[in-house]
Amino acid sequence: MYIYIKRFFAVALVATTCLFSVPASADEPTQHEHEKVTESINEEEHKIEHKLEESEAKFDIGSMIMHHIADSHEWEITHGVVIPLPVILYSADRGLEVFSSSNFHNEHHEYNGYHLVHGDSEQIVPVDESRKIYDFSITKNVASMLISAVILILVFTSIASFYKNNKNKAPKGFQSAMEVIILFIRDEVVKPNVGPKYEKYLPYLLTLFFFILINNIMGLLPGSANLTGNIAVTMTLAVLTFIIVHLNANGHYYKHLVKPTGVPVPLLLIMIPVEIVGVFMKPFSLMVRLFANITAGHIILLSLFGLIFIFQSFVIAPVISLFALFLNFIEIMVAFIQAFIFTLLSSMYIGSAIEEHSHADHGH
Repeated sequence: MYIYIKRFFAVALVATTCLFSVPASADEPTQHEHEKVTESINEEEHKIEHKLEESEAKFDIGSMIMHHIADSHEWEITHGVVIPLPVILYSADRGLEVFSSSNFHNEHHEYNGYHLVHGDSEQIVPVDESRKIYDFSITKNVASMLISAVILILVFTSIASFYKNNKNKAPKGFQSAMEVIILFIRDEVVKPNVGPKYEKYLPYLLTLFFFILINNIMGLLPGSANLTGNIAVTMTLAVLTFIIVHLNANGHYYKHLVKPTGVPVPLLLIMIPVEIVGVFMKPFSLMVRLFANITAGHIILLSLFGLIFIFQSFVIAPVISLFALFLNFIEIMVAFIQAFIFTLLSSMYIGSAIEEHSHADHGH
């Protein structure tokens, strides 16, 4: 995966070293000197490649990336600084059990008859395989979600309090910035796509936008959780939109699924399955789009930082760090874009389900 990057940096470093090692006062090199320089470059290149292979073998970048983007029963701020999270288990024979995940910090990762399994995602399983347990533990993603919920509550209660206590006064500071975003979502996203009944769905869509936005930005902070890069979270958000769409859809929406307007009867055998599949593809696309974009951004950034440990060079580290900083700014932009797109598509799906018969026909 990294072989071309390795060779590029290896050749560049060796060529630069050889360039500056040639005396400035030297005359035109002879053929023999050319051969010596070529052999020197080849030897140095082989040495560097061998060193890189050894470094990559010692430093498993794939495991490092998966460790940081996966959920966990503890919150690792940085290497060696870990916050244990509560483990909450329920079983029919023992009832409710609550203890700290730090109890699994032993050679076998076992405690009180339970085993912590490390893999793509951590799982707690009973040592006795005949037992059945239900895991309600506060994992890193759950803790991050609770923190983001508290932030949302504090932000919007403070904004509501400001407007309540300062009626007929222009907002200022943070309230002014938030008002711009709220009005943009209302006037440019929700209102045009949902239609005249937009006020009923505005609280949900605003909550959806700011929940995704805050967690996207929090995911870029060092030592943070990858909440919106967890497909279970994006699936839940997509299912919520799916439920709201189909609980509020009018008769024309359901009629359109079984008898699309203007479609000849013989084609209904093809169109009806296509329409039904399309109903489920909408939330599926919402789920995958957010998950894939956020996860891909984290993997790229972690891969860049991993190259520093693979190359183990003071020359490479500043270059990669600057490039990673640039990508971080791109990721901040992506955080806003993905929150906007999820809210926009949710508004469009709701609007298409509740629009009146005359407006719906006009669209076909």
